[in-house]
Amino acid sequence: MAETTTTRQPGGPGKAIPDDPIAALLTADGVLTAEGERQAAISDERLRELYRLMVLCRRLDTEGLNLQRQGELGLWGPIAGHEAIQVAAARALAPTDWIFPYYRDFAMAVCRGIEPGLAMTWFRGLTHGAWSPQEHRFGPLIISVGTQVPHAVGFALGCKLDHDETAVLVSFGEGATSSGDWHEAMNFAGVFQAPIIFLCENNQWAISVPMAEEVAGRVAARAAGYGFPGVRIDGTDALTVYAIVRAAADRARRGEGPYLIEALTYRIGPHTTSDDPTRYRAEADFAPWREKDPIARCAAHLRARAAFDDAFAQATEREAEEAAAAMRQTLLNAAPAHPGTVFDLVFANPPDSLRRERDEFLAALEPGGTP
Repeated sequence: MAETTTTRQPGGPGKAIPDDPIAALLTADGVLTAEGERQAAISDERLRELYRLMVLCRRLDTEGLNLQRQGELGLWGPIAGHEAIQVAAARALAPTDWIFPYYRDFAMAVCRGIEPGLAMTWFRGLTHGAWSPQEHRFGPLIISVGTQVPHAVGFALGCKLDHDETAVLVSFGEGATSSGDWHEAMNFAGVFQAPIIFLCENNQWAISVPMAEEVAGRVAARAAGYGFPGVRIDGTDALTVYAIVRAAADRARRGEGPYLIEALTYRIGPHTTSDDPTRYRAEADFAPWREKDPIARCAAHLRARAAFDDAFAQATEREAEEAAAAMRQTLLNAAPAHPGTVFDLVFANPPDSLRRERDEFLAALEPGGTP
């Protein structure tokens, strides 16, 4: 599963870059070697935090599915199978780093301190922007496949030009790697050495299209064509995801350019609540992946360290249940956002033309904010 690429120095026919030290931390199956785990020096406390957040986000995900089936949400995209990727990647970054997510990255939003019930209002259709990207350093969830990738690269280049030691992470599914936006962003990042981590959450399915019909070869191998390293990792192992994303972010902040991580997992549930996966795949397709449950694997790591017991597991489950109930209550009590808020998150410093448009719009509203 681990795969490194040999790249060349940007700007000409320079000599080959030495073997990627990040990829050297991995076994052939894309998990940390014993030496890699030693170098990563991830504490028991941090690993327990990853476990707790994964349990919490899985319970919130289940509640999201329940809410949609009960008619309280217009749509929900289940995250089952993605917990290790999303939680570990988000927590591996510095608080000052930025994340540009795609539509399934609800767990990343939670890890960035966005209140779950507030985030849910987006899926209920109550708001166009449920949080401030600037406050959380977390962009909006993007439905249009792949369009967040060039946004993230442009932002990362801006950080570089401002001499701001910030790493930017952009996430996407493997289906997005077949889009033109993705390839253009990869090329631009490679040419200008943007401080960005490309994180592919490869769950094997682009809605009903299997991986074999999406990509010829491996996603990670494509990095070489754009002049920077790429690696495939086991996306069901939180310890590995955390260590590799943290190393890639450190690399980006040092000015060493982009890095592509293909994190392999499996989409256990439907693409969204509008999808019926039984029409295009069989139980046998994903039965082996149930044995690689991200939460169970994290618990196994903790047991091996003598850092897991029933009291911790039960306390985590109670916290998750309480969080799910609070999220539901927040969502059901939420009112639609004022129509004028659609202007608030467009520019940090709105141009005069937008200000005039906003003022004209607000003046045309009925009392109470009705258009």
